[in-house]
Amino acid sequence: QVQLVESGGGLVQAGGSLRLSCTRSGNIFTINAMGWYRQAPGKQRELVAQMTAGQSTDYAEDVKGRFTISRDNAWNTVYLQMNSLKPEDTAGYYCRVVGYDTLTSRGPSEYWGQGTQVTVSS
Repeated sequence: QVQLVESGGGLVQAGGSLRLSCTRSGNIFTINAMGWYRQAPGKQRELVAQMTAGQSTDYAEDVKGRFTISRDNAWNTVYLQMNSLKPEDTAGYYCRVVGYDTLTSRGPSEYWGQGTQVTVSS
């Protein structure tokens, strides 16, 4: 099993910045993709940013130029640097990983963190 723990959320005024962290633990795991989703009340969960093992990076259109995703070399931690925050960014932010168990080749499997709340006031 893989566990994901997010941190770094909080309350910030519009125009401010936050840096989210997601730390992975558990089974030895080979990553296909790792990234961030968000979900606001009454809305669908949506992709914010993700990185793939093929070194590609995807961003939601409304965060391009403001958010930056990064990671360590072992895929143990992924970060989301959020600048120029807007009230529309208010949501629960969830870390997601897709991959397979390195020792057993079981997969692909998907795991989610419990989320961290980001609230942007105007």
